[in-house]
Amino acid sequence: MTHTDIPSVLQRIVATKHLEVKAAREALSLDDLKAKVLANQQPRRGFAQALRAASTSESGIGIIAEIKKASPSKGIINHNFALALFAQQYEQAGASCLSVLTDREYFQGEDSYLEAAANAATLPLLRKDFMIDVYQIYQSYLLGADCILLIMACLDDAQAQQLHALSIDLGMDVLIEVHTKTELERALQLPRSVHNIYGINNRDLNTFDVDLQTTLELKNTLIKSLAADADSRAHQPLIVTESGIHSSADIRLMLNNDIQHFLIGEQFMKTEHPGQALQSLLAGVAADA
Repeated sequence: MTHTDIPSVLQRIVATKHLEVKAAREALSLDDLKAKVLANQQPRRGFAQALRAASTSESGIGIIAEIKKASPSKGIINHNFALALFAQQYEQAGASCLSVLTDREYFQGEDSYLEAAANAATLPLLRKDFMIDVYQIYQSYLLGADCILLIMACLDDAQAQQLHALSIDLGMDVLIEVHTKTELERALQLPRSVHNIYGINNRDLNTFDVDLQTTLELKNTLIKSLAADADSRAHQPLIVTESGIHSSADIRLMLNNDIQHFLIGEQFMKTEHPGQALQSLLAGVAADA
């Protein structure tokens, strides 16, 4: 096998997801899962709404604070993992929303983590996982997700359209994640919606290399496209920069380029007190202002 024949991390994750969905469908059919959703409809907490409120707050910063035990590139990130405590700390420290890793195989997450976070804090929740099938969207709703992650690198156009439409139909917001110009162009083909949040991931999910320039290079194309769209102008477009935000200087760089929203996990989770790390970061940004 040559180097180019070796599946990337992302390809391995997606292959695993297909097996997981197949097993889940055998344990509980899609029709039965849909019936559960119909019987357990609950209002969502408003993920996009919370980010919009952060945009007009005194700091003007919206933080999606992530709860993540491990990653394929770093292994175990937090050895004293206390999910409920971390959720509470993040809320007290000023996070706008929470992101919770539920992938088991590669990030040592659990579906139950999302429910636990929902019980521990009042912040809106993103189910951070690799969505490839409608089954996962219904499943996420039952777990209490307020927002779904759609990674364009994992999906073809038809899949993205289907999962996007279903998520919105169920009242959930959608974080549409891109890393390249091609992925951004494809993401912009999805229907405009007040539920849309555009995430620019500075991490290449195939190599796990990180470069903050990715956000700076793609955001102008994104803003220009959204500004040309009457439906998008009717509400404030939400752009989130993801991965590689380590310091107040990184946040200031993004703020100076009209990026107000940040998804940050590893920088907080590698400490003993993630909430304190968030608080210190925000204090540093305020001091730099």
